[in-house]
Amino acid sequence: MSDRAPNFSTTGTAAPPHRLPVRTLVAASIGNAIEWYDWTIYATFSIYFATQIFPAENEALALISTLATYALAFFFRPLGGWLLGRFADLRGRRTAMLLTILLMAGGSLAIALLPTFALVGWLAPILLLLARIAQGMSLGGEVSNASAYLAEIAPPERRGRYSAFFYISTGTAVLIASLLGAVLAATMTPEQLGAYGWRIPFVLGGVLGLVGLWLRRAMPETDQFEENKAKAQAVRHPLAATLREHPKAVGQLVAFTLLSTLCYYTFFSALTPFAVSSRGADAGQVFVALSIATALFVALQYPMGALSDRFGRKPQLLVWSAAIAVLIVPLSTLIGPGLGNMLVVFCVGLGLYTMMTSIAPAIMSELFPTELRGLGIGAWYNLTVALFGGTAPLVIQSLSEAGLAEVFFWYVAGGAVLAFLVILTLPETKGQVLR
Repeated sequence: MSDRAPNFSTTGTAAPPHRLPVRTLVAASIGNAIEWYDWTIYATFSIYFATQIFPAENEALALISTLATYALAFFFRPLGGWLLGRFADLRGRRTAMLLTILLMAGGSLAIALLPTFALVGWLAPILLLLARIAQGMSLGGEVSNASAYLAEIAPPERRGRYSAFFYISTGTAVLIASLLGAVLAATMTPEQLGAYGWRIPFVLGGVLGLVGLWLRRAMPETDQFEENKAKAQAVRHPLAATLREHPKAVGQLVAFTLLSTLCYYTFFSALTPFAVSSRGADAGQVFVALSIATALFVALQYPMGALSDRFGRKPQLLVWSAAIAVLIVPLSTLIGPGLGNMLVVFCVGLGLYTMMTSIAPAIMSELFPTELRGLGIGAWYNLTVALFGGTAPLVIQSLSEAGLAEVFFWYVAGGAVLAFLVILTLPETKGQVLR
């Protein structure tokens, strides 16, 4: 099977049936999978290792400190998106994607080997923060560069299908993290998980990073980058250029990314510790419910991408944002004990979210020209994620401690209303050639 998307004939002869370049799609997506696996296990296992890395005398404060480190690392994502996005625009998507996966794997192995607070005192949280900063910068570059890569190798009429592989990989990685959580919760005591069990997922993340590096070594560079690298080199003050030349695109990207990142961190990260520590849900049942919903999330990606190629991106995004605005608060009332309740929450939320995730690389890449695509997505997408996504677990935990947990879900609903209004201004881009 060819690693490149096949060219379509411009002569009178019929073009052969299209074959997906599966190996290239998997290689491009696996870095994102590993990135999100690591970020998911940090959030989901934070309740177990918080008192290992921070002082154990106050468990609530230790958990908040651990989640604050999670949030703080997100503010290095815009820096990574800017530096690595510009690097990708100048030096190539493939080279940048090799660098991002190395940073993420190294950070994961460093966390797995962290000494505890009891052994080294405040050096432990400092080392944790440094590892998270490396991973934050890595993820800032990975999302933008992998998105640009998938969009640039796709035939225009199949860009939604190609884009779907981005979150097929992400969902699969999160599913692995959730299943691992369920297995560890079922086979280890809370004391064992707190003592050493939480390190196991991070070791696995480092190993997966090495596998991803091996898969990416033979990825071809995109034709669009090769044809436009001279234009990228000629751009002066590229970040300012995105605002000066494409202000509407920047605003649109920020608005729908705001809701997208709130959806992601609500359902994949924040709800797990919130349901267990604040609503009395059984940890094993929460992991099982999230695992089932994540399998549904993965299964719906490709069909949703194909639907966008046929009916358009804009209608899909409008349905998603409107549904979240209406349903998120009622869904929040079901969070608590009982497998059935948690299944409804996760399946409805993540099922709706696939309408966005399946086409995210296409939508973002269609906003910017090739010479600014890596930087344009990297800087503004990651700034939005840092502000609204990285803080989500911290916000929901803090509000819960104050007895105001329901406010968080109204906050998400407000983001959905804003996204809906901005999505109305998007042009329809299905089938169009990238700029």
